[in-house]
Amino acid sequence: MPHAEDFAKGLSIGIIMDGNGRWAKKRGLPRTAGHKKGAEVFQDITRYCNALGVASVTFYAFSTENWKRPEEEVSSIMRLFGDYLIKAFDYEKENNRVVFLGDRTALAPKYQKQMNEIEERTRSNTGMVLNIAVNYGGRPEIVRAAQILAQRVKDGALQPQDITEEMMSDCMYTRGQKDPDFILRPSGEKRLSNFMLWQAAYSELVEMDVLWPDFTRDDLDTAIEEFNHRSRRFGGI
Repeated sequence: MPHAEDFAKGLSIGIIMDGNGRWAKKRGLPRTAGHKKGAEVFQDITRYCNALGVASVTFYAFSTENWKRPEEEVSSIMRLFGDYLIKAFDYEKENNRVVFLGDRTALAPKYQKQMNEIEERTRSNTGMVLNIAVNYGGRPEIVRAAQILAQRVKDGALQPQDITEEMMSDCMYTRGQKDPDFILRPSGEKRLSNFMLWQAAYSELVEMDVLWPDFTRDDLDTAIEEFNHRSRRFGGI
């Protein structure tokens, strides 16, 4: 049977890392333990995507809605984020370009500084693009793009009737990147949860009944195989 790498080269994948809290609850552990395990899986799957020749992978790490969670849990997630930001420098050795999607101004200044440094240090890397969505929401991203174009109209640099889909895409956090071929959601849920709403217009949706902390490389192989059995017509016949 062909290996996943035979079909994964050049793919763009979006991953909603879901189920950390439920994973911990099933084991009688605090939710923070689920997030820690989920962060470890994130690192492993990132390295595996790189080994498979995936063009880009976008991980939904923290949404604009996640601030509604208990303060202790949010603080724990942010600490984990800081830990893995530091480790993200390892990806430079793997020739990955790291891009952070979302409004980083809501994060602690030290995290913003680290994010800026990581993006700058990996900017010229030519391997897989690793997108990490933090304080990210698809609707706020679209609003931000509309505001950018509205300002250009106000400045007299653009006419409203000249606005195109390409211009909107160029104002997204993923500017210059390929839209995701498929969006993967573990945990059995079947919704996008405000993730890459603009970019996912023609993405295939792959749901799997496995909680993110239990997600393995074999599960990713299965998801890629499922995607490659889909017929993508993009509105045609």
